[in-house]
Amino acid sequence: MHLSTPLLKLPIRFSVQALQDEVRSLPPSAWVPHATGFAGNVAVRLATVGGGETDAFEGPIRPTEHLTSSPYIQQIMAELAGVWGRSRLMGLDPEAEVPPHVDVHYYWRTHLRIHIPIITSPAVTFTCGGSSVHMAAGECWVFDSFRWHDVQNKGSERRVHLVLDTVPTERLWDLVDTARSGQADPFLLEPGARKPGPLLFENLNAPKVMSPWEIRWHVGYLADHSVKGPQLDHLLERLDRFADGWAALWAQFGTTDQGITAYSNFLAAAREELREDAEAVILDNELSFFTALEQSVFVMAIHPSVQSQLQATIGQRREAY
Repeated sequence: MHLSTPLLKLPIRFSVQALQDEVRSLPPSAWVPHATGFAGNVAVRLATVGGGETDAFEGPIRPTEHLTSSPYIQQIMAELAGVWGRSRLMGLDPEAEVPPHVDVHYYWRTHLRIHIPIITSPAVTFTCGGSSVHMAAGECWVFDSFRWHDVQNKGSERRVHLVLDTVPTERLWDLVDTARSGQADPFLLEPGARKPGPLLFENLNAPKVMSPWEIRWHVGYLADHSVKGPQLDHLLERLDRFADGWAALWAQFGTTDQGITAYSNFLAAAREELREDAEAVILDNELSFFTALEQSVFVMAIHPSVQSQLQATIGQRREAY
């Protein structure tokens, strides 16, 4: 998702006391190590694939028992009116950090991440694209995860944020637009001010076969974030040819199984053909065009599970001979 600014505070705020009460009512067993393995980073899973204890990205998202036991968090999610992806409470211990990184995985290119601080102190700073802020408890923030970002907790207690991932709806874009205009005071959502549901959760968050229109969208996004010059112009010409070839396969096969081998062969050839030129083009976040293209298109143009199944089938055929 594209934001024109590194960090943006939305014109809505939430009851700090109600949020802290729900966080502190959770059993200690709800907190698990963060999926990244970063020291001092822990999480409570609120919405996951199938509602289970997993950090997977892909599959139908459902509430966990920790979300169903948190009515005010449900009210917040209902008020924000997102179609919710993987969502969690994120804890950062004293003197711990989220080290500088850029989110290039396909999931982050198709989702907006919302941060709502619950337990924090002025010694906690969030830096994105060279801008640093302290997100105060009860505020609601979004940020551009395609820029370098990190978090530092120099305080004496665990920082806890409610972190919600969503494909943005009109409600969220309205809040973003209002925040950009700077014309509205934050609205406070009081506990019990609205019913907590029903909440909307993702059922489809990764394509079986990526459409040619989505491929062109990812390429366009990367082009907008690239250092301009002849190398980029040449690369975009070749990527346009790649998208045309993918569109021809799409017109023939769509998402049917009959086309998977043809898609896979075409994708592998294009990946190797484009690698050198794409590695030579640099994005404005200092990553190579190829690094981002790999994660947003080449890895996900055919769903990894479908590619794995194809490779297994090929292996079985070889064994049969």
